[in-house]
Amino acid sequence: MDVITSMLLFLGLIILLVGLGVWVFAGLLMVAVGGLYLVVDMPITQIGTILRTVTSRSASAWELSAIPLFIWMGEIIFRADLSDRLFRGLTPLVQWLPGRLLHTNVLGCTLFAAVSGSTSATTATVGRITTDALSRRRYDDSLAIGSLAGAGSLGLLIPPSIVMIIYGVLAEVSISKLFIAGLLPGLMIAFLYSAYIMLRCGLNGTLAPRDAGRVNLRDMLRGLVDLVPVFALIFIVLGSIYSGIATPSEAAAVGVLSTVLLVGALGKLSVRMLIDSASGAVLTSAMVCSILVAAAVLSSAIGFAHIPQNLVSFIQSLNLHPYALLFMLAVFYILLGAFLDGISIIVMTLPITLPLIIQAGFDPVWYGIFLVLMVELATMTPPVGFNLFILQSLTGKPLGRIAAAAFPFFLLMVLGVALISVFPQIALWLTKFV
Repeated sequence: MDVITSMLLFLGLIILLVGLGVWVFAGLLMVAVGGLYLVVDMPITQIGTILRTVTSRSASAWELSAIPLFIWMGEIIFRADLSDRLFRGLTPLVQWLPGRLLHTNVLGCTLFAAVSGSTSATTATVGRITTDALSRRRYDDSLAIGSLAGAGSLGLLIPPSIVMIIYGVLAEVSISKLFIAGLLPGLMIAFLYSAYIMLRCGLNGTLAPRDAGRVNLRDMLRGLVDLVPVFALIFIVLGSIYSGIATPSEAAAVGVLSTVLLVGALGKLSVRMLIDSASGAVLTSAMVCSILVAAAVLSSAIGFAHIPQNLVSFIQSLNLHPYALLFMLAVFYILLGAFLDGISIIVMTLPITLPLIIQAGFDPVWYGIFLVLMVELATMTPPVGFNLFILQSLTGKPLGRIAAAAFPFFLLMVLGVALISVFPQIALWLTKFV
């Protein structure tokens, strides 16, 4: 069986099973076992040995311990009032910008992403506050929803990021370098979003009606005080990593403890909150980690089928320019994003695409940022765009209208992908200091 047929068989079976509603981890295992048996012609006893070995090795990876801890941290924050404080703190600081409170979506999501590591938690937490507040003040619905859909996806790019941890584990790349590499691209895309809002509102002032009252210095100082808890958590988590005090996994534990102490100091901590947040973290973590274990088995199956090596040889025979390859992969990921969630996209395709990228001369840390941006685009791509579903539940508006509102911000993120592709140092410059 040639390499293209084998690759299409693996991908086709995965998409078919997921499309039929099979759980992702079960679908990946079924494809892995089926591939080993049908493509590699491996005996059942040997397949069982591979399953035991790979499952044990991947499930015991120390780096995975950061995932449930960062998820738990986000769950606690989600149930506290930090999002309310975030909105109150940002409101007086953005009143002088064209677009005024619309920037609370972008800045709020950017800051919240730095303490949650999850796009769904970022979109839901910030959106729960800003959608009602902006609607009451008669801000343009499309611009408010679109900016939230775009900025909410920054939860994957701004460190710490659960998806980056997953990529780092699978690609065997430094998670600390991935975290710092995502910072400038994340801030750049946030700037593009805010610039677009200012441009639109500068051309049409009715999109952002002027709020009553003037903001003085005291209001701004009071706003900064409300932002102190969020900045404190960002400083503690990222500072512990880049000062060398803690690894990313240890920093996750530091983040959970700091969040509990901070929420307790604010008088928002209860036994019920801890139980509910821990339960939510266990469910989400079990889902993510089971997919990662299944993905490790699938990666082994793809390796035994010699697909990565053969695919590299095939691509080399085409004599493609590296950027032509990158363009093909970008289109491929955008198409996948219309049907699959981000974690599934990464774990299913990385064993195939990473060897191609390395062979083409791209840095694997840079590719991690590129891949995260592709996953972020997937969160805004119907019919399986998680951010779109979250906003539909928050606003009650049709999915098509939400997707249309998000489309300009989708294009702005595509522009961000193009910029880091042409200027890779946007992502790699800070990694020199780690």
